[in-house]
Amino acid sequence: MTSTGADPGTAAGIIRLGTAFCDAKALLTAVRLDLFTVLAQNPATAGELRTLLRLHGRGLPEFLALLAARGLLRRDVDGRYHNAEGADRHLVAGRPGAVTGFLIGADINLYDVYGRLGEALRTGKPQADGDFAGMLQDPVAVDRFARMMDGLTEGFGAKLLDALDGTTFRTVLDVGGCRGHLTGQLLAARDDLVGHVFDLPQMEPVFDEHMAELGLTERAHFHAGDFFRDPLPPADVIIFGHNLSDWDPDQRRLLLTKAYTALSPGGTVLVYDRMLGERRDDTENLVASLNMLLVTEGGREYTVAELGAQARATGFSSITHRPLADHDTLVSCRKD
Repeated sequence: MTSTGADPGTAAGIIRLGTAFCDAKALLTAVRLDLFTVLAQNPATAGELRTLLRLHGRGLPEFLALLAARGLLRRDVDGRYHNAEGADRHLVAGRPGAVTGFLIGADINLYDVYGRLGEALRTGKPQADGDFAGMLQDPVAVDRFARMMDGLTEGFGAKLLDALDGTTFRTVLDVGGCRGHLTGQLLAARDDLVGHVFDLPQMEPVFDEHMAELGLTERAHFHAGDFFRDPLPPADVIIFGHNLSDWDPDQRRLLLTKAYTALSPGGTVLVYDRMLGERRDDTENLVASLNMLLVTEGGREYTVAELGAQARATGFSSITHRPLADHDTLVSCRKD
């Protein structure tokens, strides 16, 4: 059986696997319509949802029934739909565990581009329309991208602090940390920490806004720059989260070298990513690596062994790794 529940040993199972995109688009559409947020306020019938969401109505009963069949909604005997437990926890915009920002970003940035996967495999070239530099010129797109990244770091602050247990550190730098979602988690957990985020200048307004919302402006600092051209600010702990996979091996090595230079003696670099070969079922991480093929020039997911060899060549010692989340692996690299 595949992770979709389809049996690839049967014709029906293969057809089901080949049309799994239908389920995906139903979920992504429900998120874009804000269906789960609306239902979190009040359960509603199909007719009521038609009005609330300003829909035509044709296909709506089947759409809602499909979401219920996939365990995202519940339907009472009176015909009212409620969010299922997982949907209520993770698909209601604004809630701490919400992944809606990530799903909206995936719908916008990945769904259509997968239609050009064959061309990417033939040419080795990314297939996304536009580029990251173009996105940076649109403040709305920048905010959307930053919130998409939030969904990838939700709950990671406590896990990283647990991995650092027994070490002494006062300053933390998140390289490519967008609007500081992870930094906010770290500072909220430890009031003795000072946090730094290094990212492109266009991220500074959304960072400032988010830190003000969290009441952390006194302890959170933004450093604008390009990490391939500019030096990294010094820190006791430097974090690379879900961004080394955006680059080719030579670029990853350069970033590790820059981090080694910026790191305090005895400090630690933490790298977490969808690393390959660390799970019995690597399906999600293999998909993540194909995402990099489609949207970057040279990125791909990598193994712990690959990263460890690069870190040792850079000068790091005491390189260890551990599971971080469902699909992420954390590698810790210490500087003597």
